[in-house]
Amino acid sequence: MPPTRRKPAALTWDQVSLAPVVLVRGTEGLLADRAVDRLLELAKEADPQVEVTTVEAAAYERGQLEMLASPSLFGERRCVVVEGLESMSDPFLDDALAYLRAVPDDVWLVLRHGGGTRGKKLLDAVAAAGHPVVACDPVKRDADKADLVRTDFRRARRRIEPDAVQALVEAVGTDLRELGAATAQLVADTTGTVTTDVVLRYYGGRVEATGFRVADAAVAGRAGEAVALLRHAVATGTGPVPVVAALAMKLRTLAKVAATRGRTGVSVGDLGLAPWQIDRARRELDGWTPEGLAAAITAVAAADAEVKGLGRDPVFAVERAVLRIAAAHR
Repeated sequence: MPPTRRKPAALTWDQVSLAPVVLVRGTEGLLADRAVDRLLELAKEADPQVEVTTVEAAAYERGQLEMLASPSLFGERRCVVVEGLESMSDPFLDDALAYLRAVPDDVWLVLRHGGGTRGKKLLDAVAAAGHPVVACDPVKRDADKADLVRTDFRRARRRIEPDAVQALVEAVGTDLRELGAATAQLVADTTGTVTTDVVLRYYGGRVEATGFRVADAAVAGRAGEAVALLRHAVATGTGPVPVVAALAMKLRTLAKVAATRGRTGVSVGDLGLAPWQIDRARRELDGWTPEGLAAAITAVAAADAEVKGLGRDPVFAVERAVLRIAAAHR
């Protein structure tokens, strides 16, 4: 009985190498774009004359894949990129399953699936055959977005300060494509180490309009600045609920790190925070007592209830919470 082929571990976009069949799977479009671009670059490095063809799986016609994979008259390699497998036609599913049973060694087939259950039989067949699978899962945590920024700077052989990474994520981190574009712009337009001042110069207006800047000022005890930033944020479209969420996130981070004071054997992984987040929280804890943190957290809890229906004026509720947090700072 032949040995069972082990299912390979999913790869990140920057780990994948060329193979006869590669599946790029997931809903995070930026990561999927990068995976496909990387594979095309590798194909062109392997054969500068490579013939690249892009096919939409939804508009696929029966027999098209066999035709594209047939031997070339001039002997150049071929790379076939099939987009939109989540909307694949039945003929494509049939032809792709047949293709996997006899994969040619002179063609690179890149399959891109944007999520969902359509074509699960094909996805399972690709993985079961041991072909590489690139995971492009949604990036939601700020810590993961910060890792992406740092990785992009490291790949460009540039340095960026930890606080500058945080400022950039706060400014444009709601959309990963926009974050990637902002990182590329900073790499292209600046020299030397990218500092917080540089980020603020490019994206300062947007940073100041976020709840995270309000939270930073409030936690530092700068009541006037925090209220001014809050009013600016509301005036530029940031609602009370996201601001309260930013305040709560900030205080939760401080509380987590404060709880480790005097304790040994507590690792970064235990806190669920990135190292730069812990370092920043330790600096920000200067001027905070356990009683002050408790009072600030209570103020945010009250504001959260008010902005979600228990209060008449959500903006006033947030402003009051900001003032109470700043006052709780020693």
